[in-house]
Amino acid sequence: MNHFTPELLAPAGNLDKLKTAILYGADAVYCAGQDYGLRAAADNFTQEELAVGVQFAHERGSKVYVVLNGFLHDEDLAGLPKFIQFLDSIKVDAVIVSDPGVALLVKEHSTIPLHVSTQASVLNLHGVKAWSELGATRVVLGREVTVHDAGTLQRTSGIEMEMFVHGAMCMAYSGHCVISNFTQGRDSNRGGCAHSCRFSYDIKFEDGQRESSFFMSSKDLEGLSVLPRFVQEGIVSLKVEGRMKSELYAATTTRVYRQALDFWKNHGSWENAPWMKWQEEMRKLPHRDETTASLIAPAGSDSIYDEREHVDQSWAMAGVILAASSERGVMIECRHTFDQTSQLEVLTFKGDVIELPVREMCAPDFTSIEKTKPSSLIRFPWIEGLAAGQVIRLKKVRS
Repeated sequence: MNHFTPELLAPAGNLDKLKTAILYGADAVYCAGQDYGLRAAADNFTQEELAVGVQFAHERGSKVYVVLNGFLHDEDLAGLPKFIQFLDSIKVDAVIVSDPGVALLVKEHSTIPLHVSTQASVLNLHGVKAWSELGATRVVLGREVTVHDAGTLQRTSGIEMEMFVHGAMCMAYSGHCVISNFTQGRDSNRGGCAHSCRFSYDIKFEDGQRESSFFMSSKDLEGLSVLPRFVQEGIVSLKVEGRMKSELYAATTTRVYRQALDFWKNHGSWENAPWMKWQEEMRKLPHRDETTASLIAPAGSDSIYDEREHVDQSWAMAGVILAASSERGVMIECRHTFDQTSQLEVLTFKGDVIELPVREMCAPDFTSIEKTKPSSLIRFPWIEGLAAGQVIRLKKVRS
């Protein structure tokens, strides 16, 4: 069977994360060059890395979308035409824009398809049509739109709709937050968001009482449970937030959503879907409390995350498999310290996780080791199902 299945669009903050997301089943990834995007603190891509990333993706049947969604002034535009021409030459599959002026430059200097960023805050049919007249083939809707309304917009306009399905949320309307401009002197819409909405603020009431609150901080978006609605409405693309998050995040979110979408694709039904198993996998990532936000109905006060930011991280990135064969065993690059009492699990590309026998780990020269160091290489015995590029997670012991 081959039922309609939305595109799974994963974040790629750097080349390693791009490769990870694609190996774990992303249909497409979105990333940025050194300029013109909204995640200045991310590693982002050099032009050479973009070329390598696009080739890597295309060789595996995946697509690459490059963000040009910062709000730009005239002085920012001088080098943009040349960059657009470069993106065209390496055959990126689309660029994501929020500024009509940038859209016109893309049309003038390339044949790259245009996708409209959520930063443009498109919420209605007239907005979709206006962008369509500028040449857009897809709209990443503002996060205030429900799945049902998105489906109606897609059917009415004939333009592809993309929606966020998972990750961090902002309490402001998409593309209209300027809090960190005033609190930190960093421009939210030009790559400098300081996440000031996550801070605690003192509220002074008329009676003189004060109260400290995180009233502008949102819970994380959880759309896994809403997948049947996305499919029912025929939403073309489901986007996972998180270009600044880890390779473990890229691997876990892509892997779980891939498994869920493939279940639908192969069965044409959600009956007997292992929802609990998928949810348990997602909970092994650090996250705030979760909400379906506006996916089903407009978000309310229950979507506020009224707690101080903290990371409850029970699992960490232990390393990545560099090579695996029955002849030479499994070579791993360590990213975290662990020893022979640790619990390690490999996130396979398909199927269940595989536990590594830590008591059998050794150095590349086969000498036994008790404890690893970050950036070191270690060797494990060959286990069926292991492959280069797979991510390994470490269960952290709470003190």
